[in-house]
Amino acid sequence: MSWQMADIWENIAQAIPDKPAIVDGDKRYSWAEYEQRAAKLAQVYTDHGLKPGAKLSIYAYNCAEYMEAQFAAFKARICPVNVNYRYLEAELTHVINNSDSEALVYHAQFAPRVAAIKDQLEHVKLFLEIDDGSGEHLEGAVDYETALNAADPMPVIPRSGEDLYMLYTGGTTGMPKGVMYDHQTFSSALFTKGFEMREMTLPEGAEGFGPLVQALHAAGATSRSIPACPIMHGTGMWIGAMIPHALGGCVILFNNRHFDPHALWTLADNEKATDITIVGDVFAKPMLAALDDAKEQGKPYDLSSIQMIGSSGVMWSAEVKKGLLEHIEMVIVDSMGSTEGSMGASVTTRENAAIEKTATFEMAETTKILTEEGREVKPGSGEMGMICNGGMVPLGYYKDEEKSAATFKTFNGVRYSIPGDFAVVEADGTVTLLGRGSVCINSGGEKIFPEEVEEALKTHDSVYDCLVVGVPDDRFGEKVTAVLSVTDGHTLDEAALHDHVRGKLADYKTPRAFLVVDDVPRAANGKPGYKDAKDIALKMLQPVAA
Repeated sequence: MSWQMADIWENIAQAIPDKPAIVDGDKRYSWAEYEQRAAKLAQVYTDHGLKPGAKLSIYAYNCAEYMEAQFAAFKARICPVNVNYRYLEAELTHVINNSDSEALVYHAQFAPRVAAIKDQLEHVKLFLEIDDGSGEHLEGAVDYETALNAADPMPVIPRSGEDLYMLYTGGTTGMPKGVMYDHQTFSSALFTKGFEMREMTLPEGAEGFGPLVQALHAAGATSRSIPACPIMHGTGMWIGAMIPHALGGCVILFNNRHFDPHALWTLADNEKATDITIVGDVFAKPMLAALDDAKEQGKPYDLSSIQMIGSSGVMWSAEVKKGLLEHIEMVIVDSMGSTEGSMGASVTTRENAAIEKTATFEMAETTKILTEEGREVKPGSGEMGMICNGGMVPLGYYKDEEKSAATFKTFNGVRYSIPGDFAVVEADGTVTLLGRGSVCINSGGEKIFPEEVEEALKTHDSVYDCLVVGVPDDRFGEKVTAVLSVTDGHTLDEAALHDHVRGKLADYKTPRAFLVVDDVPRAANGKPGYKDAKDIALKMLQPVAA
């Protein structure tokens, strides 16, 4: 049976109207309130001329309004578009125009940025402004809360599982691209993964979610999820919000603008969170340090409610997972995936933490490791291949047939998503992720994947965070260079760090330069800023003028 995500949320709201759906500071909305607010907002969209199939950009921090704006878009058969809240004028203009957005929902503090590009926005007819207490305002904008309160709820309309859902990439390897899915393919694949992780079976139709969530609440098996990372990106929205919502759970918004691990643990303690979603070590390392600090101070957090911490998109080292498990008895789910689809996962508990390896995953049934000719890589061969996902495969990139053809290919009659990640298949069938080919370093004819070197560097106590890039070299073509930040209380000993990496990797993979920075460049979701890291390296390695 076909469904659209609004169909699922509406069935859940009817089944458990009084149960919590959204917590955002003092704002606490039941499923009935959440659904009604979204229905009113959907009418606001319609009253301003947005029709089914239109696009709507959301340019906001983690907040209840973000979730409502998306739900309302689904209700009206409009496609929401995620906009990175760190974007300035050029990237902001690109995403809004490239997506053909006809409306922009944004936090008022961004009004000056929006004003600077307003005349360049080709299709936007509605500027819907969320009052955030900043005092900023765009002339001609519509106040979000005022418009919502004045509207009547939009009646439920027939929808299609073929309605468009789109998520823009982070733009780490070029300008952001809109990855297109249809609702049915996307949500059934995503929710199946989330349900299977909890040993549950996905309902066959949208109407089946109502009885299911009633039973979960009756059994006390409810989800209270904190997306600790931005919900403007796939990891936070998909794992931290959409899957918990499909289980009739509550999404607890963590809107700390600058990541504070103690604030996160305090929220998890106060709200009795069951799930937390993060993005690899960039979140997990400070979270572990905060737990260690709280324990040393004799003021540990009560985290007995936590059942799972999930992550996707960035390396999460085995050592940090083990450290977290010493504080919390839970399940750690480390997913291997991208905006273009999920490809596998590793599951860590206290029982298997000692043998866990970083960047090693169990492949999904639909995932294959293939050569560029489409031949399957044999386990244990040591041969490198491309990670090809044959499950949740997008329709393509929005308005980019060339990149779509390069990323979504058919081998042996099966269509795959091939975002550019390379891996080897171990003898036991597990996959060791090497990294993305677009950032691969070529030194002396040897291919070096930055993630592998970063993993080795991060196992040294003095390295807090790092990125590895290649800089031009007359002899080898590119020189392996580490841009890193140092752990508090440590100093950098280059010789010791070189020997440490050399003890784990071949000599040609060992960095020839170690460059210390205060903060390693990363996006808000923790993903690596390789371009910025390379710019930093080139600048720091420039000869000093006499």
